[in-house]
Amino acid sequence: MVRDALALLAQQIGERLAAEPAPAVAASPLPEMPGTLKKCLSAGCYVTSSCFMALAVLFAPSSQARPADAPDGADRVASPYFYLPDSDAALDALPLKSTDVEVRIAGVIAEVKVTQVYKNEGARPIEAKYVFPGSTRAAVHALEVRLADRLIEARIREKARAKQEYEQAKSAGNTAALLEQHRPNVFQMNVANIMPGDEVRVALHYTESLRAEDGRYRFVFPAVVGPRYAPPRPGPDGNGWAAQPTLPATVDSAARFDIRLRLDTPISIKDIASSSHGIELRRPDGRRAEIDLAASARQAAGNRDFILDYRLAGDAVESGVMLMRGRDGAENFFLAMVEPPRAAPARVIVPRDYTFVLDTSGSMHGFALDTAKTLLRELIGGLRPGDTFNVLLFAGSSEFLRAQSVPATKENIERALQLIDRRAGGGGTELIPALRRVYAQEKPADVSRSIVVITDGYVTVESEAFKLVRDNLGQANLFAFGIGASVNRLLIEGLARAGMGEPFVITDPEEAPAQAARFRRMIASPVLTSVRANFEGVETWDVVPQAVPDVLAERPVVLFGKWRDGKGEGPKQLVVEGRRADGDYRQALPLLEALGENTERFAALRRLWARQRIADLSDQENLMGDGAQREAITALGLEYSLLTQYTSFVAVDEHLRNPHPASTPTIEQPLPMPRGVSNLAVSGTYVPGTPEPKTMGALLVTLSMLAMVARRLSRQRRRHFTL
Repeated sequence: MVRDALALLAQQIGERLAAEPAPAVAASPLPEMPGTLKKCLSAGCYVTSSCFMALAVLFAPSSQARPADAPDGADRVASPYFYLPDSDAALDALPLKSTDVEVRIAGVIAEVKVTQVYKNEGARPIEAKYVFPGSTRAAVHALEVRLADRLIEARIREKARAKQEYEQAKSAGNTAALLEQHRPNVFQMNVANIMPGDEVRVALHYTESLRAEDGRYRFVFPAVVGPRYAPPRPGPDGNGWAAQPTLPATVDSAARFDIRLRLDTPISIKDIASSSHGIELRRPDGRRAEIDLAASARQAAGNRDFILDYRLAGDAVESGVMLMRGRDGAENFFLAMVEPPRAAPARVIVPRDYTFVLDTSGSMHGFALDTAKTLLRELIGGLRPGDTFNVLLFAGSSEFLRAQSVPATKENIERALQLIDRRAGGGGTELIPALRRVYAQEKPADVSRSIVVITDGYVTVESEAFKLVRDNLGQANLFAFGIGASVNRLLIEGLARAGMGEPFVITDPEEAPAQAARFRRMIASPVLTSVRANFEGVETWDVVPQAVPDVLAERPVVLFGKWRDGKGEGPKQLVVEGRRADGDYRQALPLLEALGENTERFAALRRLWARQRIADLSDQENLMGDGAQREAITALGLEYSLLTQYTSFVAVDEHLRNPHPASTPTIEQPLPMPRGVSNLAVSGTYVPGTPEPKTMGALLVTLSMLAMVARRLSRQRRRHFTL
């Protein structure tokens, strides 16, 4: 089967080469390989030595035959592919020149401005397309395009209409920009008709609320979208965005990345640090800080998330309310953060069972899997003698340690660690079948079960995973650990939210022990259950989340909503009540001192409420399917000027600039490989699951390279035809 696939691809490439002579290039030695492959590599394509090694793997073990019920086009699944520079010297194949991030944090609200500079340094007009990540909690509320001395403000539109306006402007020869959301944390920017010599500056603005963990606040700016494993999915939306050019792991992006932060809080700041990048820190006073990237950290700074941690004076997160009154009859909004109660003795905890679900797919090979193994040694090694556990390793197929959970004895723990240590990364990421196997395990009535998922999240089945977890919420809590320099936080946070657990992200192996210890503290402490949040003296509505979740140790509860003055003379306060292991719990927070008139902060709360409401509706839609909340989400996006899965930003320059728009090529900006991710994360063919040998990863790289060369030749032929 493998030989047939390779032969077919080689034949297709050979037919194209026979019909179109290869352009002349400087002679360079090529390794020994079949003549057709050598000829295609000579056709103006640049391939690194690592790619030569991948192309040499022509005799890998056969995979399963393509099943009869595989979706149409499954062998052309939308997957990332390795970037090869274009042989047309008149085109600028790398139009994105820089990304600059400005962050201002006031209290618990971060205002972020991301400026991307696109410049056409070629001799022909181009359209630039770029897929990039964002925060899962970001409320993207504005887009601006600056072209020379003209500032063009984007308009929020229903997604189809925005796309239509963009395509019309593109076809007419106008410079235009389109910002779309593929996932809450994956966006795509299109900029049409960038003329030779043009420098286009595109600025997007978003707001997000920061949450405290262990008394520390963390700001994360996702810098790169990792290569996603994309199973075939029918429909016009599908997973087409996942087919993105990716630089090999050893090649740095040519686009410059820089970030600057300004921090201003009502209480003193201490312990400011970045675990991801070197920083330069200035402290004008105890409540303010200015942070820039260190000069030594600028090289390849965009191949991993930027992370900044800081702690406020005091040993605990302060509970409180932000209460904002709108002007001229506008709506009023509030944000409430409630600190959980102290932990009760561990002796009151019921027997516990854990299933550790470890992703061993190709994208986890190397750094991520090594870090995951370190984490599991900490987690499994810290189990109590009375606990039971199991381990499920999954990629294209899955394997349990034992058919049923086993006691956490020294022998069973050692057996589990040996199984984990033997596994290397390779193959696809079949998360859904793995979760189904876990939930199919019988659960004793008197045991508290928790599922711990460990993955980089490089899949496109987020909605299916959330629905599966929510449908089985009565079976187990779910905690998700994201491993890697640029984790798919949508999946990690969504899994934890659906499972009423907690997300954890580890970007460095040294963080594993601390995160494992935090997990143990959290699950060892009692939760605050039957939680009620009652506002006295004011009326509230549209509160999100609609149901207050159980409160886990060291994690505040955050509520957003609308309010208006109530009747009566009693005190205006928020009263939080619930049950904990040692009895009833009650906390009252006064509201009058939280009232403010700062319209800028009010605008931020307004957008944050809308973003949280959209997230809740999206969760419901994932459960119900068929676009059940499309109308409501679209209405919120248009009313509050927010980017959603159903609304987009479009900006159009009214000046006609490109007299021949029909011949304008589209340049897809290549993404850097996230730090610590190997080339095995990139594949270009449909593989139906098993087997999972190490050589499968090399086979996928080989097929990906062949398919990529075929695509490149096809594009060159189309350009020749249009010219």
